[in-house]
Amino acid sequence: MKITGNEDLRVQKTINGIYAAFEALICEKDYERITVKTLTDRAQINKKTFYRYYPTLDDLLAELQARYSQDYLKTVGTFSYPQDLGKSVRTFIEYSARQNEAYEKITCSGTYVGIRQQMIDQVMKSTWQHSPQFQQLSPWQQRTLISFIQNTGLEVYKQWVADGKQAPVEDVVQAAEALMSSVDRFLNLSK
Repeated sequence: MKITGNEDLRVQKTINGIYAAFEALICEKDYERITVKTLTDRAQINKKTFYRYYPTLDDLLAELQARYSQDYLKTVGTFSYPQDLGKSVRTFIEYSARQNEAYEKITCSGTYVGIRQQMIDQVMKSTWQHSPQFQQLSPWQQRTLISFIQNTGLEVYKQWVADGKQAPVEDVVQAAEALMSSVDRFLNLSK
């Protein structure tokens, strides 16, 4: 259930409690080991209350991921592609570096591949679909380009996290931007 701010204060408090408990559990366990019972115990609510707002844990996870995606999309929504690809990569790395541990686990862990891919697909669809240069590519070229961009940015971030975030964020950004510099050549070859 997305909070609009118009809900009763008790509803807002319950939803926020569910989110806080869920994010804490994500940091502690693999997703398949989280149960509604564990979540409701942590959130100090009963199962009936949980099901009033969410049909399943998957729905809660999808909403949490959508929340992360929407915040990021607000930032990159005005970018033009491919011109702002470097700016977009910088924004992704810097945005990700500011997020909490639950975001990091969802983004980096193999446990969350499906939901992470939904987020990536949403971001790519909301950004690249408006690019005239992208629209001129054949379908396989579009899929190849999107796959390269999403995997490159994600892998740079995941490697930084795996290395304990020892490198300065600016170094991580520059590495990702350098890797993405081949996109312009790809677009020019495809004409």
